Amino acid sequence: MKSFVTLAIMLFTFSGSIHGQDYDTIPPYEKNPNIPDFNLMQTDSSWFIKENIPSGKPVVIIYFSPDCGHCQLTAHEYEENISRMDDVFFVWVSYLSLDKIKSFAEEYKMLDQKNIRIGRDPNYFIPAFYKVKFTPFMAVYDAAGKLLKTYEEGTDPDTLIKLLHPAKSGS
Repeated sequence: MKSFVTLAIMLFTFSGSIHGQDYDTIPPYEKNPNIPDFNLMQTDSSWFIKENIPSGKPVVIIYFSPDCGHCQLTAHEYEENISRMDDVFFVWVSYLSLDKIKSFAEEYKMLDQKNIRIGRDPNYFIPAFYKVKFTPFMAVYDAAGKLLKTYEEGTDPDTLIKLLHPAKSGS
């Protein structure tokens, strides 16, 4: 009987420790609401990192796929409205090949914009950090680098302008 009680106690203790190791469901960006450190290979094969972001500007990180129709529509909308957001710095990130990213950037005239960087995340850091489920995914930061809002399926330029510059949007 004594060995049965000991075995029951051991099993109870062991089963409790299994359930005590729950999966962390809080995404890293919610634990650390600052622009994350990242390594982005640009279309010219140079590296772009967090420290290269101009200070004092709002930042929008957009995770996309060049083959995604919704991402293409988003890029077109932002291309048409880029002059309204010249004080916002955009970082477009994909995991696909640099050739596809470069074609996408050329089609939407991103390569000559001073406030846009686009490239490949070879370490798959950005989608893991934000737990991306859909593309385009957007993370919007204020000029101090603090997270304002995420958009799991992207958002249009007007919504972004209203978030960053309520007085400028006319509402």
